[in-house]
Amino acid sequence: MQHSPTPHVVVVMGVAGTGKTTIGPLLAARLGVPYAEGDDFHPQANIAKMTAGTPLTDDDRWPWLDAIGHWAHGRAGLGGVVSSSALKRVYRDRLRAAAPGVVFVHLSGDRELIEDRMSHRKGHFMPTALLDSQFATLQPLAADEAGVEVDVSGGPAEITERAVAALGALEPPRP
Repeated sequence: MQHSPTPHVVVVMGVAGTGKTTIGPLLAARLGVPYAEGDDFHPQANIAKMTAGTPLTDDDRWPWLDAIGHWAHGRAGLGGVVSSSALKRVYRDRLRAAAPGVVFVHLSGDRELIEDRMSHRKGHFMPTALLDSQFATLQPLAADEAGVEVDVSGGPAEITERAVAALGALEPPRP
C-alpha cells in the first residue's frame, strides 16, 4: 500500500444519523491517523440546547467550529479525522479559514434510511425531530470545495472503504 507523503486532514460531515461517529474512527484507523469526535468540541451550553431539542444558532456554532478548526490546523501535514456536521458552506469556510488543507467526506443518504438508523441509536443527544432542520440546513459540497460525497448505504466497513477510495482519488494536499 503506497502512503501519501502528506496525509489529509479529513472532516467527516453530514446530517445527524449518517454515521459520522461510526465511520470517523474507522476511517482514521484505515488512514493510520488520530480521530477526534466533533461533539466533544461543543461547549456545555450547546449540548444542553441540543438535548432540549433546540436547534443551535450560528452564534452557538462559531466557537465549536473554531475549536474543531484549531484541532485540524494542529494536524496539518500529519493527518487526522474529525467529525462535524458542517452542514452549511459558511461553516466549512470557517473550518477552512482555520485549517486551509482540510478535505470533507460528506456522508449522505436518503432520509428514510437515516431516520431508521437514528431510531435505533442509544444514548445520543440528537432527537430525530431535529432531522428535518438538519436536512433543511444542509448545503452539499460545491464543486470548488475539496471533498467527496460518500453514500451511507451498506455496513460501516463498506462505507469506510468507499470513503478511502474516494479520498485516494483526490489530489494530495499541498504542504
